[in-house]
Amino acid sequence: MSLRLNNPAGVISGTPREYSSDERTLLLRAAHQAIEGALRGEELDIAAPSVHLAELRAAFTTLHLQGELRGCVGYAFPVYPLYRTVLETAVAAAYGDSRFWPVTEIEVPQLRIEISVMSPLVEIAPEQVEVGKHGLIITQGQRRGLLLPQVPVEHGWDVERFLCESCVKAGLPSDAWSRGAKLEAFTAEVFGEE
Repeated sequence: MSLRLNNPAGVISGTPREYSSDERTLLLRAAHQAIEGALRGEELDIAAPSVHLAELRAAFTTLHLQGELRGCVGYAFPVYPLYRTVLETAVAAAYGDSRFWPVTEIEVPQLRIEISVMSPLVEIAPEQVEVGKHGLIITQGQRRGLLLPQVPVEHGWDVERFLCESCVKAGLPSDAWSRGAKLEAFTAEVFGEE
């Protein structure tokens, strides 16, 4: 398995790089090992190997197989240490993302992992949203939707489409962003494998 990093600068539009190449490699390797271990029924060892990786952070783990999305699960709020968050979300993306069948033993070695470590959330006005910089969480009532900063870039969306798709992700009307829904933004340090 190759663990060459893509996005070696580790930024999405101006987000400073917080994690070293060694920490990134360690997190990616640990995510793979967690997925493989879960396939064998092993317990996760969630003890963080460093103080830095033990900090409470929100993060998402995205899985790709042959260039296609194969799972994406994360914690939008910093409830666990980053190391634990990455391990748990990697396993959940592999076996618990309801949009996909669980990954198979044959697929596991072919998975490419991308990790998005989120900044704290801030409320934002629609006109302040920047594609390629911000991820969005939109909330109205009991409904909430989240899109990572790389999603509108990958799909070629403008700001309005990004806002609308965030609403759709939440199960809201596509114009809820202009009708009182709460809009929060974050940046992310994104890194993964080639």
